[in-house]
Amino acid sequence: MSKRIIGLLAILISASAFGSDLTDAVKKDYDDYLADLFDHFHRNPELSTVEHETARRMAMELSLAGFDVAEGVGGTGVVATLKNGDGPLVMMRADMDGLPVEEKSGLANASRAQQKDPITGNMVYTMHACGHDVHITSLVGTARHMVARKDEWNGTLMLIVQPAEERVLGAQAMREDDIWGRFGKPDYALAFHVNSLDVAGKVNITEGSPFAGADTVDIIIHGVGAHGAHPYAGKDPIVLGSQIVLALQTLVSRELPPRSAGVVTVGSFHSGTKHNIISDRAHLQLTVRNTSPETRQTLLDGIKRIAENMGRVAGLPDDKLPEVIISNESVPPTVNNRDLTLRLKKAWNTEMGEERVVFNPTKGMGAEDFPFFTTDPEIVSVYWQVGGTAQEDFDRQAAGGEPVPSHHSPLFKVLPEPSVTAGVESTVVALMELMSE
Repeated sequence: MSKRIIGLLAILISASAFGSDLTDAVKKDYDDYLADLFDHFHRNPELSTVEHETARRMAMELSLAGFDVAEGVGGTGVVATLKNGDGPLVMMRADMDGLPVEEKSGLANASRAQQKDPITGNMVYTMHACGHDVHITSLVGTARHMVARKDEWNGTLMLIVQPAEERVLGAQAMREDDIWGRFGKPDYALAFHVNSLDVAGKVNITEGSPFAGADTVDIIIHGVGAHGAHPYAGKDPIVLGSQIVLALQTLVSRELPPRSAGVVTVGSFHSGTKHNIISDRAHLQLTVRNTSPETRQTLLDGIKRIAENMGRVAGLPDDKLPEVIISNESVPPTVNNRDLTLRLKKAWNTEMGEERVVFNPTKGMGAEDFPFFTTDPEIVSVYWQVGGTAQEDFDRQAAGGEPVPSHHSPLFKVLPEPSVTAGVESTVVALMELMSE
C-alpha cells in the first residue's frame, strides 16, 4: 500500500475519532500519526535554502490533508490553501530549516544527517537545533484538524511552510515571489515558536515585541602599518578598535531610556598577522538588536558617530576614518497586535485552561524574519511561544544540576509530544476564534 493511501486512511480514521474535546483529539492524532512524522523530520534536518526533501514531504502531507498546495514559492517555500466559504483569510506560518550543528543530545533519534553547506560548500552535520521540526509537524496536525472541523469555520486558511528563517532570508524571498498577489493578502497572520525556556505544553503569549529587530553591522578600521617595536610610526587599528568596542557599550547604558531594550554586541574582532607587526586594518562584526524603529535608529546613528569620531581622536585623516557598513540582512522587530493578543489569550484560557497559558515577557533579544510577512502592508498578527522543556529539568537546574540547553546548542532538545500537541491545539483554537465569527 502506498504512503499516500496510508496517509489518507490515517486522516479518515483520525477525523472519525474527533470529538468535542480538542485536547484528546490532538493527543490521539499525535499517537497515531504525528509522532512518526516528527521523528522523520528530527532525523532528517536540512539547511536554509536547500530544504528540498522537507518541502516535498510537507507538500505531500498538506495535500493529503485536503489543501491546494503550491511548491517552490520563494525558493523551497510551500503555500497550502483551503477555501471554506466566505470569511477572513488567515495565514499560519511554520519555518522548516535546520542548522549546521552536530547533534549531541543523546536522544535515540538524534540526527546523524549531513549536507553540503550552501555557504561554505563543505559537508556538515545538520540538526534541528531550534525546534523547527516541532513547527512543521504541528502545522500538519493543524491542517488535519481544521479539515476535520470544516463545518465549524468559514473563510480561507493559508498554511505557509517557510524556508531559510535561520538566515533571515525565507520570508522576504516569499514576499518577493509575490505571495500575496498569487494567493491573497491575509487579514490575520499567526506563528509560534517552541521555546526551551518555557515548561513543556505551556502557551506563552506576550504583548509588545516577543522578538527583536536585528541588524548586521561591520566596522572597517583603517590604520597605518608599522613595526611592533616602533608604534609611534603607525596608527594601530587594534588599539583604535578596542577603544571603539568599549565606547559602544555606552550606547545602551547612556543613550537609550532605561525601559527601552537594545543590544550592541561585537561578535568578532579580526586584525593582524604576526606578533611584531602593527596591522593597517581591523574588522569588527556586530549584531545590533532593538524593539522599535526609534531604538534602532538611535543605535545605528550612535555606532557611526562613535566609530568615526574615535578615528578622529586617534588622529586619522577624514579619508581613513572607520567605515560603518550596515548589511541589508536586517529584520524589523516582531510586534504583537495588542487587541488580538488579548483576544487569543482569552480563547486559550477558555479552551485550554488558564493553567496552561502564561503571559511571560521574553528575556532575550532573539530575532525573527516573520515581520516581513506582517509589515508593508501591515497585517494584524500575533506570534506566541510553546514550552518544550520538562518541569523536572528546570527543577534540576535550579538545584545546581545540569542546565537546560539553549536553542542552537548541540545539546538542544525538547519533549516532542507536549510541544507538538500544544502547538496544534493552540493554533486550532486561535484559528477557530478568528474563523468562526
